[in-house]
Amino acid sequence: MTPVVVGAQRAGRRPAPGRAPSLRVERSLLRERCRLLAAVDEVGRGALAGPASVGVVLVDASVRTAPSGVRDSKLLTPAARQALVPRIRRWALASAVGHAGADEVDAVGILGALRLAARRALAQLPDVPDLVLLDGNHDWLTDPAREGLLALLDDTPTPPVRTLIKADLTCSSVAAASVLAKVERDAMMVALHESHPQFGWAENKGYASPDHLAVLAAEGPTEYHRRSWRLPPYGELDDGCPDELLDAEALLDVEDLDDAPDALDADPDAALPRLCTADGVVGENGTMTRGAR
Repeated sequence: MTPVVVGAQRAGRRPAPGRAPSLRVERSLLRERCRLLAAVDEVGRGALAGPASVGVVLVDASVRTAPSGVRDSKLLTPAARQALVPRIRRWALASAVGHAGADEVDAVGILGALRLAARRALAQLPDVPDLVLLDGNHDWLTDPAREGLLALLDDTPTPPVRTLIKADLTCSSVAAASVLAKVERDAMMVALHESHPQFGWAENKGYASPDHLAVLAAEGPTEYHRRSWRLPPYGELDDGCPDELLDAEALLDVEDLDDAPDALDADPDAALPRLCTADGVVGENGTMTRGAR
């Protein structure tokens, strides 16, 4: 199945942060293409520890304006995200969040893990959507081994997918999905912090903060780390980025960093050299990694 990119936004450019998302795209798709639309967004793709998580929000033609304050989760404070969760769940026809653990990231790769998480979220919905609206420029949801006639052999075939660059910024339903996924994943990392407080997961949520990297170098990884990413002290990255960080779609979607500074979104190609250096996967600001969100 070939993904279709909706809209003509220039890659690497981000809509003004103050501009609220709308339901324009969703309503157009619901009028012309489908009865039930599932908006999908993911978080945790670039983390060194913890799950990859995917949020899904189901809407139909009766959908009302999204709750006030709904934005891409990266633009909201933790308190604002948390306050939006019950309002989003009341507003949406249905919603869910799915997760894939670090061991699954190691076993099938980050895109395979995102696919697992998304399918788990979709399986929680009371109805099967006719179409999925996916943030980004690549359809990672459709299993490439199950395209075309092979999809007929799948017990739970993936609905058709529409991709849209910056959908988390422009589409209210996708932004809402990102909020649900972010809040649930953050809570999981705060809970894991209790058993591994030295890594600071309550603050860094599993991303490559300097303190997190320092403890990794001193103590090695836990079962919640993505060991296939050549974490310290197993490699100093003197031959480039970890294998997972070289994923083509990962490098394209710089906006997918959960807590990345807006500067990285202005010019993805310019950001990559400083992130993929012999010094590791920490950016110039010393706080983030690039693994794709």
